[in-house]
This record gives sequence, structure tokens and C-alpha cells, in this order.
Amino acid sequence: MFSYISPERRIPADHPLRPIRCMVDVALKGLSRSFGRMYPDWGRPSIAPEKLLRALLLQLLYSIRSERLLMEQLEYNLLFRWFVGLNVDEPVWVPTVFSKNRDRLLEGEIAAKFFAQVLEQARGNDLLSDEHFSVDGTLIEAWASQKSFQRKDEKAPPPDDPGNPTVNFHGEQRRNDTHQSTTDPEARLARKSSGHESKLAYCGNVLIENRNGLVVDTALVMASGTAERDAAVEMAERIEGDQRVTVGADKGYDTFGFVRDMRERNVTPHVSANTNRSGGSAIDGRTTRHAGYQVSQRKRKRIEEVFGWLKTVGMLRKTRHRGIFKVGWVFTFAAAAYNLVRMRNLAAIPFA
Repeated sequence: MFSYISPERRIPADHPLRPIRCMVDVALKGLSRSFGRMYPDWGRPSIAPEKLLRALLLQLLYSIRSERLLMEQLEYNLLFRWFVGLNVDEPVWVPTVFSKNRDRLLEGEIAAKFFAQVLEQARGNDLLSDEHFSVDGTLIEAWASQKSFQRKDEKAPPPDDPGNPTVNFHGEQRRNDTHQSTTDPEARLARKSSGHESKLAYCGNVLIENRNGLVVDTALVMASGTAERDAAVEMAERIEGDQRVTVGADKGYDTFGFVRDMRERNVTPHVSANTNRSGGSAIDGRTTRHAGYQVSQRKRKRIEEVFGWLKTVGMLRKTRHRGIFKVGWVFTFAAAAYNLVRMRNLAAIPFA
């Protein structure tokens, strides 16, 4: 069957992927120099990095759980071919080749650069607030299983079934300082709160601006009792500008050390007052009496929308990768994808 109609003409003019593709094209144009340093002129030809990133973006936007399924979709889906930039008769890549080329992008820290390019577009369209932010963290369940969490100083007995060995850790006190996952050593045993089960996980943190809820910074760290607060201080140091800013947060951030560290960095901590904690709240009426504090307490809840999208659409409820570097790369890239969707929606809203 032959057709003289291009994929461009087959995609509806009002399709939601069209504005996203335009923003992605602008971001990729800003990364051309980085791509040039990563891909030499000699050697075997590889997948164009622009097409590779567009394909990875489609995988997130449409929640495609594996590279093999993504290649299957690219084989017959004209919408996907148009977004990536493949002609109708152009062959699709082998899944293993696609995965190896993706690893090359990991080495170049392309996710952080792509995230920065998306933020530049948001800033150019006056969608970012430069004074008021919110921060929070969540657990990203690791790919490693509970069976892999074993003692560091003891050798495991020979398994009765090499494919699926029986592991009895009933009554054994398992801790991060004595145990470690054999398949993902950087994952840590953590739980969301009291009453929840412990899981091997990483701690994913985001900083959003309060006007439109766009993500302005990310930090994925090893899970610990202070991981969220430490990551918040780290992201506060990276806020651009010399003016004083506000950062809203929940009760988990209401500690004297965190409030002190934020104020030392010219940040007013609009944390939710935890009056039931031992020693009382770390903030007082000097902070809570202002109207801006109440606004921050309302706006900070929007950060849950980010985590909800990342864990459902972005498939980060349980990561498919191992190691803090790879998981952090995917976490940052997924945050950039969320910003693209959010910016598209904001552009569609008629302003008075």
C-alpha cells in the first residue's frame, strides 16, 4: 500500500503532542553542542540523540514499561513515528541497541541539561516564580527484592533453589548498617511513616515554584531519617538570585536544625508548625503571622500532584533501574517530562 500523505499531515492540528514536540525541538537545539561532544565523527553509526530522547520521552508520556514494547509501538504507530522523527518506511532499532545508546546519554548528564533547557523556556514565557517555592520528598521503591537484603558480614548458605531460593528472615532484625542488597547496594531499607512496611527504596525530592507548580530542581538521594531535609537544603543552595525567598514544607521539616540552615541561606522556611513535637515548633509568630505563610501552606500541597504524576504516568512508583546514578537520571528526566505537560496545559488556559 502506497501513500503520498506524510505523517505530519496525518496528525491532527490540535493533538496534545504537537505543542510538546515544539518545546522539545527547542530544548534539543540547545543541546546540540553537548551531543557533538558525545558522538564522534568516526566509528559505527548510532541512533541520533535527538530521536533517542524523543523516544524516551514517549515512553514516559505513554507509560510504556519496556524498551521492547516501545520499539513495537514505533514499528506501527504513526503518531510515535512522527514524534520521534522516523519516516514511515524507516526501520526501527533493535531494543538492545536502543538501550546501549541510552546508556551513552547517562554518561553525558543529558537529563539535567534537558531539564535546564525546559526551565529556560518556562522562564522565557514568564511561567516561573522566583520568590516562592515548596519542597517535599517521597520514596521511590527500588527494583531489588527483599530477599536480596542480606547481612554484610555473613556468607549466605547454598540456596535450595538457585532460581528462587527460600529465605527465612522471620525474627531477624534487619538494619541498613548491618544488611545490604546484593543486587542494588545503594538502595536503603525505609518506610513512608509509622504503620507502613519497610521497603528498599531511594528518596526522590523536588522543589517547585508556587505560581504554576512547575518543578525547578530535583535531588535523588539514599533514603535515611534526614534525607528529605538534607536534600531540601541542597536544593535551596541552588536557587538562583540574591533576593530572599520562601520555601514551604510539611511538618517533617519542622526541626531547629533545618530552620537554622535555611535561614542561613537567605531562605524563609514556611514549614508547617509541628506543635506536638518534643521541644515545640521551630518557628513562631514572626513567621506564621504573615499572610504569605498561609499562602505557602496552601500552595505546598501542589507538590503531591508532581509525585502522583511521576509515580503513575512516569512509572516511578517502582523504578526499573539500579544504582542511584541511573535512578536519579530517570527521576530528573521524568520531572522534565512533567514540566512539558504542565507547560502545555498552561498554554491552553485562556488568561483574562
